[in-house]
Formats: sequence, structure tokens, C-alpha cells
Amino acid sequence: MIQEHTFQPRDLIAGHLALDLVNTVTARNAEPADWLTGYPRLLQWASLTGEFDPGTLRGLGRLSADAPEAAATALDVTRELREAVHDVTTAIIRNEAPSADGLRSIERTWKDAVRDAEITLVAGSARLQLTVDTSGLAYLNHELALRSLELLQALPHGRTRICPGPRCGWLFIDHSRGGQRRWCDMATCGNAAKTTRHYRRKRQPITSTWP
Repeated sequence: MIQEHTFQPRDLIAGHLALDLVNTVTARNAEPADWLTGYPRLLQWASLTGEFDPGTLRGLGRLSADAPEAAATALDVTRELREAVHDVTTAIIRNEAPSADGLRSIERTWKDAVRDAEITLVAGSARLQLTVDTSGLAYLNHELALRSLELLQALPHGRTRICPGPRCGWLFIDHSRGGQRRWCDMATCGNAAKTTRHYRRKRQPITSTWP
């Protein structure tokens, strides 16, 4: 289901850009709703993350307005990459074998990114540099594929979680000191669970101890 949604800072709780992308689908454990309703919404999400140059995003906005069909195709690839990262990450969390389709999907977009990237030196370290001139409307997909592979290469197994909240299922990395974080956000899913437990306790019948 596609659902209109204006992204807010509270939507970025995953601890990694690739997992924040995964979480642009909400209620994965109930009735999943896709918040990426169009390429402009993808750009809004990308801007909110703070991970992309604003000028680059403005350039993508102009390109997408001039080529809406190409923008729609690029968004389809974003969704495919997102679902592949979700499937592979959840399989790793559950100690299951990731699907070959998911791995190949990430691999395809990653290979496209590497093809269009240039090796540059940043602060004395080599990195792959992408530009809109070479990647076009696929720029975000290429960046996200590179970041996704980086994540999966060093995924902190014991601290990558699936939120058990009702109508959630978001993925996140627990960066807390004690490593005991259970919910994507205590203010939302955590409090909702506490409220549900409190309500159930109040509903339980009181058993008399008198003979």
C-alpha cells in the first residue's frame, strides 16, 4: 500500500542510512505502507537524512521534473534495493540464509554504481565518488547501494534489531551503551507497548481469595 507521509526527524532512528531507507516502509509486521510515494518524496527523505549535498538534491529535483518517466523508473529501483536490503538484513538477524534474489539485487545496483564512480582521495583516504553528471537520476540509488554494501560487510550482528512494536517491524542498530535497546523508539513503540500491558492488567478479573 502506498501512503502519503511527510518525513520527520523521528523517522530516522535506524542508526544507518541504508536501514533508514528500509524504514520508509512502516507497519511491516502488520499492513505494510510505502511512504515513498514518488521521486520528490524520495528527495525529501534524502534531504532530511543530511547525508547528501543540497545542491545535488536540487539538481536531481530539476532532472526529475524534466523526465518524470525516468524518475519513476529510478524510484522503482530504489524500492527494489530497499526490499533487498531489508530481506538480507533480517535474514542475518535471524541467522538464516539470505535469499539469492536479494543479494543479486543489491549486487546489480552496486555494480552500476561502481561503473559510474571515480576513485578520489578525501582526507588522505581513497573512496568512490559519484556525481549526478555520471549517474543521473540513479545517483541516490548508486549512493545507497554503496552504503548498503558497507553496512552488510560490517553489520553488528548482536546489535541489529527488528522492532517488535505493533504495526512496526523497523530495523535499527542499537548504539546504546548497555546494548539493551528493544524498541525503534521508546517514545512511540515502547510507550505503546507499555500502554497495552497496562490496559491488559486492568482488564484482568480480580480473583477473590475468600473461601
